[in-house]
Amino acid sequence: MADACAHLDHVLVTELPETVAGCAECLEAGAPWCHLRICLECGHVGCCDSSPHKHATAHAHETGHPIIRSVQPGEDWAWCYPDQLTMVIDGVAGSPRIPPSPLC
Repeated sequence: MADACAHLDHVLVTELPETVAGCAECLEAGAPWCHLRICLECGHVGCCDSSPHKHATAHAHETGHPIIRSVQPGEDWAWCYPDQLTMVIDGVAGSPRIPPSPLC
């Protein structure tokens, strides 16, 4: 495990959206999700690894975008996939309104 994230230069989303409708792929497929994560490189919203389809992780692996952040109320942590590191990133602001989770 890394002591510090080497991918902070990929943080391009510094203002979270005011509202999030849900996991983009789950909404398209009519599938349920558990918790929501946002890609801090492009703003894609996907579901967490407790969800059946794990779309946030799939997005990171497919695109190479390394860092996600929770958009759950009261959570401000981020995760770097390559460095396997949890952190709070200063300079990322906002607390999106999200719908209730269909699963959790």
